[in-house]
Amino acid sequence: MNFEKNHVKEEYIVEGMTCAACVRAVEKAASRVEGVKNPVVNLSSERLTFEVSHEIDRDKLFEAVRSAGYNLKNMQTTRKAVIEIDGMTCAACVATVEKAIGRLDGIKRVSVSLSSDTASFEYDPHLLRIGEVKRVIEKAGYKAGSLVTENLATNRLNREAMIKLYRRKLVFSAIFAFPLLIIAMGHMVGLNLPGIIDPHLNPFNFAVIQMALAIPIVIAGRDFYLRGIPNLFRGTPNMDTLVGLGTGAAFAYGVFATVQIALGNHNYVGDLYFESAGVIIALISLGKYLENLSRGKTSDAITRLMNLSPETALVKKGDVFEEVAIDEIEVGDILLVKPGMRIPVDGTVTKGTSSVDKSVITGESIPVDIEETSKVIGGTTNISGTFEMKAMVVGSDTVLSRIIKLVEDAQSSKAPIARMADIVSGYFVPLVLIIAAVTFVTWMLLGYGFVFSMSMMIAVLVIACPCALGLATPTAIMVGTGRGAEMGILFRNGESLEVTHKVGAIVFDKTGTITKGRPELVDIQTLGSFKRDEVLQLSASVAARSSHPLDEAISNAYSGPLLEVSSFVAYSGRGIVAEVNGREIVIGNHRFIDLTAEEMKLVDRMSSQGKTPVVVSLDGKIAAVLGIADVVKEESLEAISLLKKMGIATYMITGDTAGTAEAIAEQVGIENVIAEVMPEDKAKKVSVLKEEGMIVMMVGDGINDSPALAEADIGIAVGSGTDIAIEAADVVLMSDNLKNIPKAIRLSRATIGNIKQNLFWAFFYNVIGIPVAAGLLYGIAGIKLNPMIAGAAMAFSSVSVVTNALRLKRVKI
Repeated sequence: MNFEKNHVKEEYIVEGMTCAACVRAVEKAASRVEGVKNPVVNLSSERLTFEVSHEIDRDKLFEAVRSAGYNLKNMQTTRKAVIEIDGMTCAACVATVEKAIGRLDGIKRVSVSLSSDTASFEYDPHLLRIGEVKRVIEKAGYKAGSLVTENLATNRLNREAMIKLYRRKLVFSAIFAFPLLIIAMGHMVGLNLPGIIDPHLNPFNFAVIQMALAIPIVIAGRDFYLRGIPNLFRGTPNMDTLVGLGTGAAFAYGVFATVQIALGNHNYVGDLYFESAGVIIALISLGKYLENLSRGKTSDAITRLMNLSPETALVKKGDVFEEVAIDEIEVGDILLVKPGMRIPVDGTVTKGTSSVDKSVITGESIPVDIEETSKVIGGTTNISGTFEMKAMVVGSDTVLSRIIKLVEDAQSSKAPIARMADIVSGYFVPLVLIIAAVTFVTWMLLGYGFVFSMSMMIAVLVIACPCALGLATPTAIMVGTGRGAEMGILFRNGESLEVTHKVGAIVFDKTGTITKGRPELVDIQTLGSFKRDEVLQLSASVAARSSHPLDEAISNAYSGPLLEVSSFVAYSGRGIVAEVNGREIVIGNHRFIDLTAEEMKLVDRMSSQGKTPVVVSLDGKIAAVLGIADVVKEESLEAISLLKKMGIATYMITGDTAGTAEAIAEQVGIENVIAEVMPEDKAKKVSVLKEEGMIVMMVGDGINDSPALAEADIGIAVGSGTDIAIEAADVVLMSDNLKNIPKAIRLSRATIGNIKQNLFWAFFYNVIGIPVAAGLLYGIAGIKLNPMIAGAAMAFSSVSVVTNALRLKRVKI
C-alpha cells in the first residue's frame, strides 16, 4: 500500500452492535491498535472508518475488536457477473466452460447453467477484465453473449433480516408475557384465578406455571445474556448488560423461590420475579424492533447511484464498435453513444451533436446541447442525436464515482447521535451493581441472613432494570414519526428526528426544491406588428413536433388548435426551421437567428431575469422573444418567511449563473446565495457551515444533492425528488410543500421535549425505587419492598412513559 502525505482511510464492516455504548467500545478497541488514527464508528451503516499513517497489523485490529465482543469484516471488493453462452449442449460443455473460467486469476466462484445458457461468476475487478472471461469462453469453443454485472450490496438484506428477527422475538415473547402478567398480577387487582393455580390454595402450581411461561421468553431473549453479560466482564456494559443482569437475577431468584415453595416455605409465593423477567424482555424486544425499523437504508442510496452507470459501452475496435464491460474502458477509447443511452464515462465529444439530460448530476432540468469538443459526464442521458466521444476519465475518478464516494464518506464519517439512555447507562450499570453488592454485604453484616440479603440485592437489580429507560426514547420517536407521517413528513430514523430540533441553518437547492423543477413559458415579448396569440399558435404548432423540454414548455403554454406543419427540420443545439401554412417559422437561440442590437438587448434582459430566451422568426422577421424559466413554487416564499421567524438562517445553492440565482432568491426572500457550484462544492459548503458551529439542514431533490444531503446534519428530500435524493435524505416530504419543513422542526422540538420528560420519569422511579429496594425504609420503619410491588412499580413506570409519549398525538404542530 502506498501512503501519500495525507493519511489513508480504511473501512470495515462491524457486526454485533446494538447501541451507542457498542460504538464507544469498538472505537476504543480500534484506537489501541498501533497506526490507527481517529477511528469513527457509524451505528446506522455499521462501519468502522479510520486513518492510517503507516502499515497496521490487521490481525491485531480484528482481534482487538473481537475481544471487545464484536466482529470485523472486510468491505466487499468483488463483483458478480452473468454472461450468456451459446453452443453448450451437455454436461461436458458445462464442465469445460467452468474449468476455463475458473483458471483465470481473480475468479472467486463460477457456476455454469445449461438450462439458462449462462455463466455466473464472482471476480475481483482489480485482477480481471470481463474481456478475458469472454476470450477463454470463445477459446473453449463457445460464443460469449451479452453481459450483466451486479454490485454487491448486503446491508439492506441484513437490516431486513434483523427487523424480522426482532419481530419474531417480540411476537413470541408477547404470547407468553401476557398470560404471565395476568397470572402474576391479576389477583392483586381483584381477578380470580382458577383454584389449581391460586397462590393461596396451590402456591407451588402458581409458581411453576409462571416459571413455565417465563422460560420461553428468557430463551427468546438469550442474546441479552450471551452478549450483555460478557460485555460486563470486558468493562464495556451496555443496555443489553442491564437487561441481562436484571432479568437474569429476577428469573434466578424466581427459580430459587419456587424451590423454597416446593420445600414448604409458602411465604415465597409473594416473592416471585418471573413476571418482571418476562414482561421486561418483551418490552425491550419491542424497543429493539422499533429501533431497527427506524434505521436508514443507506446502502440503497449507494446502490442506486452505482446503477446510474451503464453496465456496458460501445467501444471502437478497428472500424467497428463492440460492446464491452464498462470496467474495461480505458482513457483514450472512442465510444459510441446512441439516443436514450447513458453516457458511460466522463469524456469529450469528437463527432456528432445531441442534447444531454444532465439532471442526474447537476440537478438542472433543462437539457444541454452538445457538439464537438463539448465535455460530457458519465451517468447522464443522451436524449436525441448519436455521437462519438473520447474517454478522458474512467473508473473511480469520474464525476459519478466521486459523488458515490462523497455520499459514502459523509455517511460513514457522521458521528452517531448519542442516545441519552445509553450514555447514562454506561455509568448507571456499574452504580447499580455497586449498590446491589453493598446492599447484600450490609444486610449480611447486620445479621439478617443470606436469604434476606439476597432478596434485597435482587430487588435492587430488578427495580433498576431499564424497562422504562429502554422505552423512553423509542416510544416517543414512534409516536413522533407516526404523527409526522400523518402530516406527510417521513423521518428516516429516530436520529433524524432528534437532530432536527437543533437546526440553525437551512441550505435549499434551487431546482425542484424552491422552484417547480420544469421549464414553463413565463414571458412573451412580441416585436413589430406581430400579435401575441398569432406568435404563440405558430410557435406551439412547431414545438409540438419536438421532444426538447424548451419546445414542450412552448407547446404546453398553448391550449388552442394547432396548425399543420408541412416541413420540419431540427438543428441540434441551435433550433428548428419549419413551414406552417406556407409561412417559414424559425425557433431557436440567438446564435441560430441573427438579431439587431436592440433585439439582443431584449434577449440579455430576459437572461438577467433568470429566463431562457427563445427567439421566434416569421418569414425572416423577428416576431417575438419567448422567456422560459423554472418558476418558483407558490408556497416557497411563505415557508422561508416562517423559518426566518423561527430564527433559522436560510441559504440557496445552485449550479445556475449568479444572475439567475439572485433573481430566484429575491422572489422568495433568501439573502444568502451560492451560485455556479458543482455537486462537490455543495457538500463542501455544507461542511463549512458545520465548521462554523451551525447545525445544518440541506433540502434538495436531485441526485447531485446526495453528497450534500449526506454531509448535512439533517438532509431533507422533497416529494418530487429522485429516488437517490430520497434514499440519501434523513427526512422525506411526501409533497412539494416547503411549509412542511417548519412543521418538521416544531414536531422534532415537541418530540425531544417528550423524550427528556420520559427519561426524567424513568430515572425518577429508579432514584426512588432503588433506595427503597435496598431496604432504606426497612431500617427506618420496617418496610421491605415486596417483589410484586417492585414489579408493579416498574410496570407503572413503563405505562407512564408510553402514556406520556402518546400525548404527542395531541400536540399542536
